[in-house]
Amino acid sequence: MKVVETTQFQIVWGIILILAGIGVFYRIPQVMPKLAEIETFASITPFIKFCFYFIGIVLFCGGIKKIYNNMGTVKKRNSEE
Repeated sequence: MKVVETTQFQIVWGIILILAGIGVFYRIPQVMPKLAEIETFASITPFIKFCFYFIGIVLFCGGIKKIYNNMGTVKKRNSEE
């Protein structure tokens, strides 16, 4: 019974990761102009933008991988029953 609950939790966690990645992609165009106004960050704005997009990609892909791996566990368990 605990394996089912853990698998369900992992799938929900994967969905949360995907939504967080999408949220990062949504916020980048809104935040970057404000960061560019700060003198300290003005010269490294492209690097900061790259880092934000990289974080978004990692979150999104990590969520997809987590869901994919745990859906395989669910399908395997259902075929055994």
